[in-house]
Amino acid sequence: MTPKRMPTPTGPRVAVIGAGSWGTTFGKILADGGAQVTMWARRPELAHEIAEAKRNSKYLPGVNLPRSIEATHELSRALEGAAQIYLSVPSQTLRENLKALRPLLEDADAPIVSLMKGVERASGLRMSQVIEQELQCDPARIAVASGPNLALEIAREQPTAAVIASGSQETADTVARTARNRYFRSFVNTDVIGTEFGGVLKNLIAVAIGIVDGVGYGENTKASIITRGLVEMTDFAVANGARPETLQGLAGLGDLIATCQSPLSRNNTAGRLLGQGYSFQDVVKQMNQTAEGLASVAPILQLAREAEVDMPIVEQVKMVLDGSMDPRDIAPHLTTDDDTPQEERTNHGQADGGGPLRRAFQRAFDQLRNGGRSAGGD
Repeated sequence: MTPKRMPTPTGPRVAVIGAGSWGTTFGKILADGGAQVTMWARRPELAHEIAEAKRNSKYLPGVNLPRSIEATHELSRALEGAAQIYLSVPSQTLRENLKALRPLLEDADAPIVSLMKGVERASGLRMSQVIEQELQCDPARIAVASGPNLALEIAREQPTAAVIASGSQETADTVARTARNRYFRSFVNTDVIGTEFGGVLKNLIAVAIGIVDGVGYGENTKASIITRGLVEMTDFAVANGARPETLQGLAGLGDLIATCQSPLSRNNTAGRLLGQGYSFQDVVKQMNQTAEGLASVAPILQLAREAEVDMPIVEQVKMVLDGSMDPRDIAPHLTTDDDTPQEERTNHGQADGGGPLRRAFQRAFDQLRNGGRSAGGD
């Protein structure tokens, strides 16, 4: 039998730094879109498995990777000739990885794309800010990717979409053209702040959903937390410079729904273990991968205090993490301890009967129908 020929990639040469579930999945996305992908894995045995067996059995069991994907544990080899660089490492290790990466960068104009959804614990900086600070590069080169992106579903080629955001429209367009294929669609915007915070904040709400699920509360409680959580997310992001419509799109509402309802979500799983009575330390030991929401609670609340934004749901999550609140007591504190009746706010302090949500869904339907790009949201 004649061996099946491996298709020749026709797209740009790209490097994916990090070979966990999301990094490997995004490498597959890029390769299936025609890019020439070289992945960097910290462990030599994982790099060998990806390169030779075209598998990542620990993080993506049962998934066959494109035969065109290359992998290495040598950072210099991964970066060689890369026209685009995608970063997918735990947020708390990003800075040290960037220190190793900086002297090896060959193309001074290559876009640097963050696939991470966290903030740096020590500084409270978003990932794009850490990249800009550590690499001393033009912020117009930096892009971020976010959306309802559960890795295993995408690796199995179940259709979804994401947002590519950059302060440079040209950079966003360049990355979006590379990061798309028959099952993965990329939209663009220029709201980096909103896109990044959407990816961070939904993790915190997903932890809360996991907690109440672990306790045994039902769908009413979860729906209340998701709805009020979106308000908290929007208030926080807008106070820090985001556009409210971004939080009503793929990077906010879309990611929130996917992360809160799926057992594949690491943050949901971590919350569920907390709700079942496991301590924070026990949860960390049991998790096979990093749950970014656990590390983001404290810095997000610090930023919220500085911006004078109330985040009662996230405050309750912190108390559960600290062990100062019984997980069963989280539900009565969804909004406030004040007995004064409150008017429901659906978008950044406005009580308008759900108008922003209707407009968000209408934009999404228009985009899918017309195949066009969003003008400001996703």
